[in-house]
Amino acid sequence: MSIAEIFRVLRRRWYVMTPLTVLGLLAGGFLYSTVPVTYESQSQLTLLNSPRIAKPAPSYGNPLAYASGSLISTADVLIRALQSPESAEALRGHGVTDAYTVDFAAKAEGPLLTLTVTGEDRDKVFAETKAITDFAAEQLVALQSEARVPSDYSVRAAPIVPPQKPVSQPKSRYQKVAAVLVLCLTSAFLLSFVTDVWVAARRRSRGLPSLDDGSRGPRPGASRLRRQLTRPLDATTVLTGYLALALFLPSNLALPALGGAGTPANVFALLGLFWYLATWCTGRLAPAPGTRTVRTAVLLLGFVVLLSYVANTARISSQKEVLAADRGLIVLLVWVALIVLASAGIQDRARLDVLMRRLVVMGSVVALLGLYDFFTGTNIADSLRIPGLNSSVANVAVLDRGSFTRPRSLTAHPLEFSGMLAILVPFAIAQAFDPARAHLSTFRRWAPVVLLGGGLPLTVSRTSIIGLLVVVLVMVPRWKPQRRWTAIGVLLGAVAVFKVLVPGLIGTITGLFSGSLNNADSSTQARTIKYPKIAEYFMEDPFLGRGFGTFTPERYFFTDNQYLLTLAELGALGVLALLVLGLTGVHNGGSIRRLARTESDRELGQAFFASALVALVISATFDTLSFPMFAGVFFLLLGAGAGCLGFVRREAAGESSGPASAEKAEVPPRRPTPDAPPHLVEI
Repeated sequence: MSIAEIFRVLRRRWYVMTPLTVLGLLAGGFLYSTVPVTYESQSQLTLLNSPRIAKPAPSYGNPLAYASGSLISTADVLIRALQSPESAEALRGHGVTDAYTVDFAAKAEGPLLTLTVTGEDRDKVFAETKAITDFAAEQLVALQSEARVPSDYSVRAAPIVPPQKPVSQPKSRYQKVAAVLVLCLTSAFLLSFVTDVWVAARRRSRGLPSLDDGSRGPRPGASRLRRQLTRPLDATTVLTGYLALALFLPSNLALPALGGAGTPANVFALLGLFWYLATWCTGRLAPAPGTRTVRTAVLLLGFVVLLSYVANTARISSQKEVLAADRGLIVLLVWVALIVLASAGIQDRARLDVLMRRLVVMGSVVALLGLYDFFTGTNIADSLRIPGLNSSVANVAVLDRGSFTRPRSLTAHPLEFSGMLAILVPFAIAQAFDPARAHLSTFRRWAPVVLLGGGLPLTVSRTSIIGLLVVVLVMVPRWKPQRRWTAIGVLLGAVAVFKVLVPGLIGTITGLFSGSLNNADSSTQARTIKYPKIAEYFMEDPFLGRGFGTFTPERYFFTDNQYLLTLAELGALGVLALLVLGLTGVHNGGSIRRLARTESDRELGQAFFASALVALVISATFDTLSFPMFAGVFFLLLGAGAGCLGFVRREAAGESSGPASAEKAEVPPRRPTPDAPPHLVEI
């Protein structure tokens, strides 16, 4: 269905579209004028060692007296004490009645605390920030006094950032207005097509001609824009547009009113879902057969998210948590859109192959930009400024590990960058070995493998090495002996090349793993020290959690583990649904390999298997679904795997795999014709 056809339907059903649109505008204006502006003030404290740090403390091991360490444990105890109901009651006696939070400062390496107060009265918020700052210092003294810590060994709290002048936070108002507008416009769009289908059915039952048979093309001499609007779209075209926005725009940039969920790629994915629903309602498109499994799995995850959302409304939640839960629903809808478009929307196997090639090429460009970051010590994403888009997370400075810059390319974090490369490497390898691409030059076939695989060690992270190891263990043993030993030789040669070209890199990476095993790595300690706190939040609601998207780092802390984050947000049911979704991707890859009739399809099935398994494994090393670029590509690959399995099943059963099947029986697939340049065939 073309864009012009969609607009013709909306024009015909103006009596549905117009009233709901006007209603949304009026409701949005009412909310904008009535929702109060909130103000936020912050202060920061740091903990200082005692004057007698050179001497061993008498109660060595007590986190309140252990002054010879980094004081991280002492700060953690103080944060827990300030967030307790007893402290909240005491603060109410000091006049602090607005919402407040206490947590480690963002990107802090030491015992640096941030205290935040949010309310509607600017002067009151400022006074409350002063009160809670003083109370925090008093609470630290009281805790140490109760533990009988000698005064010479007492840890001190010193304010390094005094209470700041409260600043307005209009974001919550904009988000409410945007939510109402989106709800009304979505309802108007869907009801317009439902009405159009109903009217068309009634006309057919009465023997009347259809108002629009959908075959109208551009007029002779029409402009290029009109020709583009009347050109029928397919799911591959829509998903290509999504990938271009997701991979070539910094993933932390989003529309201000929608927060982290409002990236341009996510908005485009939702528009793509509307296109699919419009095309499906008019009978132009039917879900591809044999692809239902992955949609059932994401439906299970969506059901758990909705249950958790409803349960979250029954408990006392801050305004930020409510808005975060709303954003979580938007993100879930984006994931559903990607899976539906990739699994049910692609009707031709050749178009699926085109999508996978485009994904690998775009991912290679992202990898190339990451290599530039590594060797120049910069963040190329920081130089990109797009009008109308704001960063949804705190600015990420250039991160170093050892003497190396950790690249992030256009992603939000080096971990997201390493995860992206790890799940795309299997497809680059499968395409390089594809016999249908043998006519291409060696450079064109293997450049993506070199860029994606070579970029993994340069991220200087355990996640990248673990992901690469999973890919090797899954794919290499399935190859024939000659290819297998060649691959092992190439891997050993790559290690030698890195030792020569990037001295110290291999040692730094091995040191990361040895430090983790010896519990001597600071980043590992910073993660594991927070694990017991996850258990506390989990016990509050072990089945449905606190609500999807509500466990934000600004309010709580970074988990750096998707399973623990899901445990806190969605409970045990959410972790189960997440595992089912990931294992569905593994199952799809294995089934493709088992049912495939050609070696290239078997390679592709193994690539889907390896990619899904990598995502399952590295989700234990960072919160994968919190990063929009990684999450979007992951769900797109889940849908593409289901679509590929549907094609393979139908081919195994002797059925047609798309409009081009009859031609493929006589002409070798994806071979260039003598009159067509090879580059036109590949893209």
